[in-house]
Amino acid sequence: MKTERQYVESDIPVRLDRLPWSRWHWRVVTALGITWLLDGLEVTLVGAVATVLREPETLDLTEGQIGAAVSAYLAGAVLGALFFGRLTDTLGRKKLFFVTLAVYLGASLLTAFSTGIVSFAVFRFFTGAGIGGEYSAINAAVDELLPARVRGRADLAINGTYWLGAALGALGTLVLLDPSILPIWLGWRVCFAVGALIGLIIIFARRHLPESPRWLIMHGRVEEAGRVVSEIEEVIRAEGHALEPPTTTATVDTRVDTSWGRILRVLFVVHRRRAILGLVLMVAQAFAYNGVFFTYPLVLGRFYDVAPDAIGLYLVPFAFGNLLGPILLGPFFDRIGRRVMIATTYSLTGVLLALTGFLFAKSAVDSRELTVMCCLVFFFASAAASSAYLTVSELFPVELRGMAIAVFYAAGTGAGGVLAPTIFGALVGTGSRVELFHGYLFAAGLMIVAGIVAAVLALPAERRSLEEIAAMSDIARERK
Repeated sequence: MKTERQYVESDIPVRLDRLPWSRWHWRVVTALGITWLLDGLEVTLVGAVATVLREPETLDLTEGQIGAAVSAYLAGAVLGALFFGRLTDTLGRKKLFFVTLAVYLGASLLTAFSTGIVSFAVFRFFTGAGIGGEYSAINAAVDELLPARVRGRADLAINGTYWLGAALGALGTLVLLDPSILPIWLGWRVCFAVGALIGLIIIFARRHLPESPRWLIMHGRVEEAGRVVSEIEEVIRAEGHALEPPTTTATVDTRVDTSWGRILRVLFVVHRRRAILGLVLMVAQAFAYNGVFFTYPLVLGRFYDVAPDAIGLYLVPFAFGNLLGPILLGPFFDRIGRRVMIATTYSLTGVLLALTGFLFAKSAVDSRELTVMCCLVFFFASAAASSAYLTVSELFPVELRGMAIAVFYAAGTGAGGVLAPTIFGALVGTGSRVELFHGYLFAAGLMIVAGIVAAVLALPAERRSLEEIAAMSDIARERK
């Protein structure tokens, strides 16, 4: 609903940004960031069990049906992000923490009881909806609670925990998909049930998290926001940290307009160049990741005859290569700057992916060598993908942050991610290395184009407060 704007000077954003890194911050990123770990676990489980699901004693799916089920998961994530993203801006970050988690847990558990392609795809759709909603609420809350000086490296590291989940999922499949331990008809079902049970831990970790003070003050609840910040400061002082009094204030709108008209105007008129940047980054990384990684187990099975219970051995190093990228490269996004690092990681990913695809097409690498090359490709790609989420979460006004994340996640995943697994699954099904190489080459081209766009449009958002970034009106002036 459109409301009359009312601006006040507040020290709340400054008080949050000046806080030293503490155990309290670790608790926040652990409780919220575990979402990415669960997503990585989910995606890896589906990828690892893909070859098992083709067996007659399981669901007897084709490669195309498996790719379609992955696309259903991503479609759910798109719609979930849009639906819950809107709610997180209007109802608050904290309330959505538990709603989206409940949707994810319930659908993930139901996946274990699938009886065919229809039920499997439907349950995957709702699992994706929960994860998509988590992305909107969690990304918004994380950025609003972390100090500005470390926001880049922290965001990349948190997004990178997706790959810790992937590694855990891969290791788990070595046991759960081993027919000597569990029968083939049961092992894949246990995989999904275990993932849902692990997710229950998050409920207890999130119980004591506060509502975002930035969200509170922008909805007119200034006194409550002040109390929340004071409680955070008391916890951090109790840990032994000395806090300097704030020396500046920020101008904050306490009667925000979150109407659809303003959302569209801010995203596509006021900050049109930022919108182009966010869209290009999200589409490129979504297509590359969802196409290449989601179908990698199918590639190993089809072209290298890797047994289903051995797929995890290849996914573990793949996952750790992805995990190390954001952790090791993340600090440079704060030190060197967003523009240089985003452009570099995207461009390097494209070049290395094209080279890897060429060697694969020429049958010049075996399964282990291909995995090593993919580890190198996605060392840079994981940092690039994480920087896309960082970009869309920090460039837009705080009161619209959840919806901004949702819009670009949905647009990127819808345009690049939903179709990619189906396309790559079909390419794998042809049995032609050359046809699959064409898919890799297209994904590589998208990443290189995104790198070029970032070099031109990316903002110098490093070490700046969210309020300062939102107040920037155009890139040309920001560069002066």
